[in-house]
Amino acid sequence: MSKKGWFSDWFNSSYYHKLYQHRDDTEALQFIHNLIAYLKPIPHARMLDIACGKGRHSKALFDKGFDVTGIDLSPASIEAASSMKTNGLTFSCHDMRETFKANYFDYAFNFFTSFGYFDTNDQHQLAITAMAANLKESGTLVLDYLNVGVIESSTDAHAVTQIDTFIFHTKKRHDNLFLFKEIKVVDAVSSEVLGVFEERVRKYSLKDFTLFMQNAGLEIVETFGNYQLHAYQPELSDRLIMVAKKHSIS
Repeated sequence: MSKKGWFSDWFNSSYYHKLYQHRDDTEALQFIHNLIAYLKPIPHARMLDIACGKGRHSKALFDKGFDVTGIDLSPASIEAASSMKTNGLTFSCHDMRETFKANYFDYAFNFFTSFGYFDTNDQHQLAITAMAANLKESGTLVLDYLNVGVIESSTDAHAVTQIDTFIFHTKKRHDNLFLFKEIKVVDAVSSEVLGVFEERVRKYSLKDFTLFMQNAGLEIVETFGNYQLHAYQPELSDRLIMVAKKHSIS
């Protein structure tokens, strides 16, 4: 299966890591704390962090006493994450559309809109089917996605951010199928354009995810609308966080 896509180049770029280096770790770690309090996993439960990036959330899960594996398509991210590798915390370069280890994990997580990047519904179905295949019978998948309706109405369509000697110009737009963010990287000293990248996320609703999950043998059992795990409200919530269970084999 081809791994090529806009995400292959952008997520493996040093500019990507530079732009997002100041993401709010405190909020992310609080989300994981809230999630674990809700899920109540047994000690040393096996967890798969799908699209783990540099592994900060994998490490947070490991620190709570779980056996964690992080996978990501970006070799640069996995190389960085592997500096934390230890017994019970491992990382591998892997495409989420392919099963990593069948019927092995108690929990699988896909955090912070690490989904929706592919061109077709079939590719996204492959990804969720693989997520389900990684889980044991009655295992749990948590998929954390953006809330399309709220993002569409965002007025923050253009922004300029300087980080060190780089200026990032970002522009947001959307069409019937995708949300787009164009990122132009400019040298702050010479004004040279160093690169132009585009993030593209498919516009999926809870109804869409319900069908994807059903096709993969999963059932959505809970939805949350933010990292404090408040109830999901389609017109207001910042996030669409879904908790799904893998069907038992009768």
